[in-house]
Amino acid sequence: MKNQLKTIFWVIVGNFIYALAVQIFLVPSNIVTAGATGLGLILQHLLHIDLSMAVLGINVVLMLLGLVCLGKEFFIGSLAGSLSFPLELAFVEKVLDGVVLTKDPLLCTIFLGLSVGLSLAVIIRAGASSGGMDIPPIILYRKFKVPMSASMYAFDGCIVIALCKFYPIESILYGIILVMVYTMAMDKFLLFGATKVELKIISQKSGEIKEAIYDSIDRGVTLISAKGGFVENEFDMIFTVVNSRELAKLEKKIKEVDPMCFLTVSQVKEVKGRGFTYQK
Repeated sequence: MKNQLKTIFWVIVGNFIYALAVQIFLVPSNIVTAGATGLGLILQHLLHIDLSMAVLGINVVLMLLGLVCLGKEFFIGSLAGSLSFPLELAFVEKVLDGVVLTKDPLLCTIFLGLSVGLSLAVIIRAGASSGGMDIPPIILYRKFKVPMSASMYAFDGCIVIALCKFYPIESILYGIILVMVYTMAMDKFLLFGATKVELKIISQKSGEIKEAIYDSIDRGVTLISAKGGFVENEFDMIFTVVNSRELAKLEKKIKEVDPMCFLTVSQVKEVKGRGFTYQK
């Protein structure tokens, strides 16, 4: 229950960021977006209803589709994401009605993309789904093994094309830029704080370097049996993973032990285990 409440909390936070960005940057700029919000813009023009009500209706239909095709467990899991966004959007529509930071379409596109990328990253890192237009690609993947990325791009493309009827071509082009910005921003935010550095050290003084790592930054190491290609001498290669802020200190210690060692440094996207996701 505690984990479920924590997940719901972050879904609400992520969707609030999304709703705030829609009201502040999307509505005043007259640019377009994809997903359930894009479909909501279409219904808004056709039926002359509030965007929040249009998105709520779309999400309810998609949730029922998920219930029929994916079962009760998926339906319950998508409730928070599907319902919180339109409700939060209705709230910010009333509170921030008439508030405009800028009408410059380029600025709105960039900041909307950054905000949407952040909101999606918050939800995904919580292990949840934003609901809405995530549901049809999930159905296609589970039922027919259609890659989710391909179906998501197809749905988003169709929504953007449909919006051409109601918006000038410049708004559509800004919408394409928006999709690219929030996709790249989401990838960056997903890795924020998770990126670590991997070191491989080849030295005849591997034992001393191992002790230096223990003493200086208290990180674990793995000794990998290796053999030189030229002289064919056998030795232990040291493998370790550290935080990026520990790298400079560790390199200095290693060079003090063996200035002639061979050292490679690589960035890794995610690390799980003792000292990182578990306590030491």
